[in-house]
Amino acid sequence: MSTAITWKETDLDANEKRSKYGVSVIGCGRTGLSTACLFANARFKVIGVDCNPYVINLLKKGKIPSGDPNLAEQIKKHVKEGHIIATSQAKEAASTSDIIIFAVPPTLDQKKKPDYSSIENACKETGIGLRSGSLIIVENTIGPGITETVVKESLEKSSGLKAGTDFGLAYTTINASSQPTLQDIVTKPKVVGAINEQSLKAASLVLRQITNAEIIRVANIKTAEAINLFENVCCDVNHALATELALFCEKAGIDFSESQKALNTLHSNHVPVPDILSWYFSTDPYLLFEEAENINAELHLAATARKINAEMLNHTLRLTRDALRSCGKTLRRAKISILGVSNRPDVREINQPFIKDLVTLLNKNGARVHLYDPLFSQKQLTELDYPAEKTLKKSVEGADCLIFTVEHDRFKRLNLNRIKFLVRKPAAIVDLANAFDPNEAKKEGFAYRGLGKG
Repeated sequence: MSTAITWKETDLDANEKRSKYGVSVIGCGRTGLSTACLFANARFKVIGVDCNPYVINLLKKGKIPSGDPNLAEQIKKHVKEGHIIATSQAKEAASTSDIIIFAVPPTLDQKKKPDYSSIENACKETGIGLRSGSLIIVENTIGPGITETVVKESLEKSSGLKAGTDFGLAYTTINASSQPTLQDIVTKPKVVGAINEQSLKAASLVLRQITNAEIIRVANIKTAEAINLFENVCCDVNHALATELALFCEKAGIDFSESQKALNTLHSNHVPVPDILSWYFSTDPYLLFEEAENINAELHLAATARKINAEMLNHTLRLTRDALRSCGKTLRRAKISILGVSNRPDVREINQPFIKDLVTLLNKNGARVHLYDPLFSQKQLTELDYPAEKTLKKSVEGADCLIFTVEHDRFKRLNLNRIKFLVRKPAAIVDLANAFDPNEAKKEGFAYRGLGKG
């Protein structure tokens, strides 16, 4: 039996006290690993649980698939010191834990409908080992009501315990940034909703151990779930606006990046830089769309924003066609070199499907695609089914078009005067990352097309 739902501040006010208690984090993606690291920092005994053997094998070696370098370094340290252990057995992990964090994301089917089966299965297995008195905190981005239906019902059925009486149940929000760092998570306020007052107090106390920011309590779990989605949809809408303005600038002969910087000095509501890799495909709006459909509500603006961001794949294809056409070439049989796989500049992280979908689309249109990222080895990218080259030289050699997707420092430092002797002239540059000055690229003989570049 655990005493987590009855803890007081004095039970967690020192490292030696926290070290007596176990935390299981179910789901070792970016969110789960970040949370596991923060609990280990607070000296709880942490178990990382995931159904993917590859992830567990990496974690046992102190490695993570990708992410914030600071996170990777801290995970390695905690695993080495025994503060974090890894397993695929949720039942056993739950049987020794006082706190259980669910960080298992839902998936979407082909019709963009949410599929919560992975969360349901994780709850069923966890419930078998669930101890009375434990505290469950859900940290997934999910539709409003899912915690108190799918999660609660699955846990109660498999454990024989009752939520709110035998174990605590709460929900907390996730950082809306597409790639939050540990510092982002520690310093950003967290919203918490719970099934009853006891669960709310316990969850607030526990979360205060891993954040320096405000804990915002709301009336119930459904409200907290909705707030999390609202924040993510707001980000989606803002990036769609930036994307739409960038597309306007392309046709109007205006440099969007210059306009955006100037605008943000004048206006308090800042316009973000279009971020194709992060916002091309976000599952979060679809979770809200599903609930809106169930209650016969309309979300016109959010739906339009999602279409704009999703359309950027086809726009990239159009930019590439146009750039090649200006070189007197066609997309069919052209060698296209995609430079950059990472989601963020100078960070080894892959989580979004844009590059994969771009490779598929270019191949479908007859192009020969090669790919290179200095932060990944050829073997690593090949294992992810990317048509990777070992070196930058090999990737750009004989290329008809170079597509830059991320602003790595190494890419910004490229000498285009040297690159032009490797490509098949005349060649094009499609700059999705604002990595080059258009005039410099044109001076070196490249046809240049850039996102938001008139």
